[in-house]
Amino acid sequence: MATPLVVLSVAGTDSGGAAGLAADLATFAALGVHGACAVTAVTAQDTTGVQRVVALDADDLRAQIRSVLGDLPVAAAKIGMLGSAAAAHLVAELLAGVVPLVVDPVLVSTSGAQLGDDALVAAYRDVLLPRADVVTPNHHEAAALVGLPRATAPEDLALAMHALGPDTVLTGGDPDSGICRDLVVRDGSATAIEHPTVATTNDHGTGCTFSAALAVHLARGLDLETAARRAQAFVARALVTSAPWHLGRGRGPVAHVFTHPQEEN
Repeated sequence: MATPLVVLSVAGTDSGGAAGLAADLATFAALGVHGACAVTAVTAQDTTGVQRVVALDADDLRAQIRSVLGDLPVAAAKIGMLGSAAAAHLVAELLAGVVPLVVDPVLVSTSGAQLGDDALVAAYRDVLLPRADVVTPNHHEAAALVGLPRATAPEDLALAMHALGPDTVLTGGDPDSGICRDLVVRDGSATAIEHPTVATTNDHGTGCTFSAALAVHLARGLDLETAARRAQAFVARALVTSAPWHLGRGRGPVAHVFTHPQEEN
């Protein structure tokens, strides 16, 4: 096997193994790249919710990122849960302009737990997103970041996110329509990519998995729309795999127990 690409995840842990660093590193492995990591926070969580969050000090995060950058040829970085404005400033300082940066602005967990405050929202908007390459919010995260009502049309939210600086992939869709519809915004115009909705409650970690897969494909040099389509297909297959599972008492984990033959190269 040839030496793999290296992709860095900067995110929090998930003791239930569904989201955060667990999802990122498993996705990297499934797609054939070597995953490095920098821990922003340690969480106690399971399929029912988040019980405790312990944010690491900025100096601890700085040391981890510098260790990785000083030793490994990082081809891209995926930024997940940051937990504090200080972490957002640090990521912008150490990674923006150094490697392609995919930012998944985690503000609320699947279970509804708040994972970011107003200071973090401001740091995303004013410091990190203008220097990111791609941002992958869901509908509610985008509304919070641009200060628009949640009822705002997805296209308007995606364009407003794009106006902050980065290319944008607004993830989500209306489950009742039977279609998952993501919006890719480049150069001020939006393109919809769709796939049939997978009927399942085992979807904890889908956002992390999507952004991690997107970072892999961008690291390989694919254009944003192609990378987003491949990331979407990866998540759809993961949801199909996990749909019949019975794990946990809440929203179960999306699958990370397979490889994706079409994506291996």
